[in-house]
Amino acid sequence: MIHQTNHFYTHRLNLSSAIHSVLRTTDYGLRTTDYGLRTTDYFPYFYITMELSLSEQRLDFLRQSIGKVITDSPSNFMSWLAPVLVKAENGILVCQYTIRKEMTNPYQILHGGVTAGIIDDLIGATVFTMGLNERYTTVSNYIDYFAPASEGDEIVAETSIVKRGRTILNLQCEIYLPSKKRLIAKGYSNMLNIG
Repeated sequence: MIHQTNHFYTHRLNLSSAIHSVLRTTDYGLRTTDYGLRTTDYFPYFYITMELSLSEQRLDFLRQSIGKVITDSPSNFMSWLAPVLVKAENGILVCQYTIRKEMTNPYQILHGGVTAGIIDDLIGATVFTMGLNERYTTVSNYIDYFAPASEGDEIVAETSIVKRGRTILNLQCEIYLPSKKRLIAKGYSNMLNIG
């Protein structure tokens, strides 16, 4: 059970075995190993209170926008894309976009540059969810285009971390056209730590 108050979480853990040898809550970086806690003691529950990590603070901020169109992002390009935030986790973002006329090429399909922009912008926002103190910038993008999407289509973009190094982060973004159950593009970005 988790209780939230301001920027703190309080965990209530029920120790159901005679000796609880290992407690792990890796989401918050806490590891407690065999302190002889027993349910036979008069303390069947204990509480751990910790300050929210920078990642959790940022995710709490983002999660307030789930289900809403993002129009006031620090990224002007993201505001122009006007995505609907679907999911926000540490290292994972999912957004839905409606393809507008100004996002299409002369063939009235989603412009490859806009697709690349969605991938780059959402990967940048994903780095924000990781709660890193350093700044990162894109140093390379690699994108495969598999299928078109047209004006009025709803597409979904999902990011994830591929590899996290000290200097370079590698992330990916997949863009789907759910109405046709089709992957329309997949891109990878290398993000450089610039301090």
